[in-house]
Amino acid sequence: MYEHIKELEERIRVESGKIKEVKTEIAKTVIGQEYMIERMIIGLLTGGHILLEGLPGLAKTLSVNSLAKTMNARFCRIQFTPDMLPADLVGTNVFNPKEGTFSPKKGPIFANIILADEINRAPAKVQSALLEVMQEKQVSLAGETYPLDRPFLVLATQNPIEQEGTYPLPEAQVDRFMMKLKVSYPTKSEEREILNQVTSFDQQVDLKQILAPEEVLAMRQMIGDVYLDEKIKDYIVDLVDASRNPSEYGLSELKPLIDIGASPRATITLAIAARAFAFLQGKGFVSPQDIKVIAPDVMRHRIMISYEAEAEEKSSDDVIQALLSEIPVP
Repeated sequence: MYEHIKELEERIRVESGKIKEVKTEIAKTVIGQEYMIERMIIGLLTGGHILLEGLPGLAKTLSVNSLAKTMNARFCRIQFTPDMLPADLVGTNVFNPKEGTFSPKKGPIFANIILADEINRAPAKVQSALLEVMQEKQVSLAGETYPLDRPFLVLATQNPIEQEGTYPLPEAQVDRFMMKLKVSYPTKSEEREILNQVTSFDQQVDLKQILAPEEVLAMRQMIGDVYLDEKIKDYIVDLVDASRNPSEYGLSELKPLIDIGASPRATITLAIAARAFAFLQGKGFVSPQDIKVIAPDVMRHRIMISYEAEAEEKSSDDVIQALLSEIPVP
């Protein structure tokens, strides 16, 4: 097993070196936000969709667009609005009066990387259409099924400060996102660097293509080979189960704070995301620290806190940190 891991790590170092080049290219246009960019790359390498929550102006669109350019992928930004229809997203059949036939007109969802901007502004039918495409990786138009190109990644944004005219995603739909990221302001030094970089209003930076879509798919196969020890699997299951039954793990003080614990998707996704995170570090195995780093992003939208927790100004992140602090590490 040790020899297999060493051999795998040699291959991973070559491939993860390309990811470092991608980050370097993106840094030409995006200052800071390393956390968001790294998690976006994890989503790309695993096929897991991501929900971004952050205030306007934090380079979410720019980061996604830059990522697409570094792999020569088709990028599409879709602005969700209350008057939007499912056909505006997936497309529709268009009638040709001259020939008397219908032909498919594919919607903007037919791209490799989708930025679903302010997803909570669209009505439930549109949200459902998007989530169906995310799950099935295909679109049905008038009885015909059209598979989407691979890789396919949806990054959906939510504005946390505006609730008027919005349709919050139900918990069952939020659960379909692999990770939920909280995008924060840049640091003071990063913001000063941003100011230095903006020299003109029409400044354009050409980014090099580092990855081909085929290479991304090959990396996915390699991530699946990253070693996940049985003890690490038990640790993942303990973390998720403790969010449902905290008293069984000596965490009875958390029980009144949790309405609903994390779903089985959290268990599966945590293992996949931890493998991808280890891959980005150039490792051929998952360590407990990898689990601790990635767990908040995987679990924060899957743990529903109670009114009592809100009254105490506790968030799901606080619950997760308590779990990570108390559950024994293998």
